[in-house]
Amino acid sequence: MKVAMISEHASPLAALGGVDAGGQNVHVAALSAALAERGHEITVYTRRDDPDAPEQVTTADGYRVVHVPAGPARHLPKDELLPHMGEFGAFLRDRWSAARPDVAHAHFWMSGLAAELAARDVEVPVVQTFHALGTVKRRHQGAADTSPPARIRLERMIATRASRVVATCSDEVFELTRMGVPRHRISVVPCGVDTGTFTPDGPAAARGPCPHRLLSVGRMVPRKGFEIAVRALAALPDTELVVVGGTDAERDEADRLRSIAAEVGVAQRVTMLGQVPRHAMPGLFRSADVVLCTPWYEPFGMVPLEAMACARPVVATAVGGMIDSVADGVTGRLVASLEPEAIAEAVRPLLLDDALRTAWGAAGAARARTRYGWDRIANQTAAVYRQAVPALAGEIASAAR
Repeated sequence: MKVAMISEHASPLAALGGVDAGGQNVHVAALSAALAERGHEITVYTRRDDPDAPEQVTTADGYRVVHVPAGPARHLPKDELLPHMGEFGAFLRDRWSAARPDVAHAHFWMSGLAAELAARDVEVPVVQTFHALGTVKRRHQGAADTSPPARIRLERMIATRASRVVATCSDEVFELTRMGVPRHRISVVPCGVDTGTFTPDGPAAARGPCPHRLLSVGRMVPRKGFEIAVRALAALPDTELVVVGGTDAERDEADRLRSIAAEVGVAQRVTMLGQVPRHAMPGLFRSADVVLCTPWYEPFGMVPLEAMACARPVVATAVGGMIDSVADGVTGRLVASLEPEAIAEAVRPLLLDDALRTAWGAAGAARARTRYGWDRIANQTAAVYRQAVPALAGEIASAAR
């Protein structure tokens, strides 16, 4: 199949850890590579944010990246991109009129808007993955939500017009049906993990003097719940917490966390590493006894998968995609509360029991390998494409009769 991937703010070529660069970049890059490996022709369309970027790049993984002129050729926060989606959609329409893809797969709501603007004129079926929903963000962030005011209304329109909607977790299905999307047009396909890079075997990063280490990873923003992890540390003696993530633009949140660590008396046991190269992450995961994932909400969450793939147990808040990925009492512990005491209570038995850590870690590695490898995710995604393409959907229906 000829597949057009639209990822307006999250380029698969971007350096991770920057502002607006994270899980979606990894997802688009890994999915595109896995689909290309299976013989599909993949073109990723992302906004040009650098005047020196070439119009088109062919990656070593076999897919193309097209830099779309939409707005100024410089970085813009994703919440400022909506006015440029008409230009983005017009570019796609012109490209697709000349060379029509079989299916378009839009990632994030603004990509969906651009894809819908283009697809209605050239009759390309659109598959939509939101990665995060405005209704959920507004519920948890309230007045701190910087999304454009029209986001929720436009998401509902995009979701109901798409040929298929890919939810990354079962929790998202409920949100989508509340938005008016028929259940039969929703498919659940999770994010994946590179099980060739994130493995139990390999070197571990050096540890400090504390007998135990906890690791938390993510963007340095309040919703990631690092404050919960820092406060939980006060109830876990002889344990250090290493926090990975954060840019210069997120320095205020890092400073706030340092103040909280001093307030609760754990400043000497909290290390904030900032951005870490992706190739160094497996070693950091292997160095931890337990990986903490304590966000207020999480559309999917790749960190638990990467930790599990490295055979590390995960203690996570029971939100979003982590409800699916972390098997409670098998690969880690899901905690229904956002209270630090509840997190500490879940962590404590793992620090005291080497055998339990080993057993849950091994189970997590097996779960990541069998359920979340990108080859499996690519096959599931291709199946959704076949359902979205009218000719292929007809063949599937005929075969089923």
